[in-house]
Amino acid sequence: MNELIYLDNNATTRVDPAVLEEMLPYLTEFYGNPSSGYRFGQKVGKALETARERVAALLGCEPGEIIFTSCGTESTNAAINSALQMDRDRQHVVTTRVEHSATLKHCETLAKRGHEITWLGVDERGQLDLDELEKSIRDDTAIVTVMWANNETGVLFPIDEIAAIVRRKGALFHTDAVQAIGKIPLRLADAKINFLSLSGHKLHCPKGVAALYVNRRTKFAPYVIGGGQESGKRAGTENAASIVALGKACEIAGEYLPREGREVRALRDHFESTVLAQIEGAQVNGDSEHRLPNTSNLSFESVDSEGALMLLDQHGICCSSGSACTTGSLHASHVLKAMGLSEERARASLRFSFSRFNTRNEVDRALEILPKVISKLRRLAAA
Repeated sequence: MNELIYLDNNATTRVDPAVLEEMLPYLTEFYGNPSSGYRFGQKVGKALETARERVAALLGCEPGEIIFTSCGTESTNAAINSALQMDRDRQHVVTTRVEHSATLKHCETLAKRGHEITWLGVDERGQLDLDELEKSIRDDTAIVTVMWANNETGVLFPIDEIAAIVRRKGALFHTDAVQAIGKIPLRLADAKINFLSLSGHKLHCPKGVAALYVNRRTKFAPYVIGGGQESGKRAGTENAASIVALGKACEIAGEYLPREGREVRALRDHFESTVLAQIEGAQVNGDSEHRLPNTSNLSFESVDSEGALMLLDQHGICCSSGSACTTGSLHASHVLKAMGLSEERARASLRFSFSRFNTRNEVDRALEILPKVISKLRRLAAA
């Protein structure tokens, strides 16, 4: 593991030591139930409110607009579910063909239950046609759900513009911002967004904790029903230690935002430009201008990505061929196919995603190994 070069930070991230240090006392010393009436439990409850304030500070919203959940999938499902419960005459959903499976699979299930879903396509850069989006919103549209940043390509959608269109048309708007949080600056107080999903394990926080932003003017129907936790918006005893960790992770992410846009981007750009210069037939997939600073999705002509992943793994390099939630699928990336890439090119693509814990030495070592792996695979394919 000392030789590991981890370039799959869109799948999950290393836990920041400062985050671990902050959460440990709530696994050992301060184990009280935050809903208890005595001081021992109330101390934990106060720690949760501090975490809520830290998450809200990163998002540029009010603490009362943050609901803690178990994962980004739960947050996304809860937002869509709430919108559909608000008005029985509004049961139509608009989304895109490049969403994460948390949205795709939920909408596919809703379609089987009788809901009508409009699936918006993207162009070869992975971008939406905003005129098409506006025309797709109907009088019976309950919610439009569009991700902020694509988890496979890093392509950024113009969320502020989309949110304004949706608000003008009278529907609710949700954005899956799981990949965007901590990588680009956000200020929800100025946005026309009703719901936003985020997940801790993309922010150098442990897995199993996340949040849903619900604008204070937006009515909300709980997805998990039971006790009165989270102001009655999400039942169940809170995962206190992990929520504390999420708060700390968001605080650190806010401090590191300038470095994310500068240093992490520089690592990504160095990696990408070197690959394009050294490996013939390598191409960037998606909009190379409007994307996350940490993500590079590359296709390699005449190469099978699964074979590349195995060889790179043998050299201690971790990357992916798409979303971690679809690893093992027999199908090529639905995101790349929606962008119009051929089956062959989609199957020849790899995603490399960087974080503040990556170093120039790691990247340079990966740049020594990757061309050799691609060359070997091409020789084998030719033989």
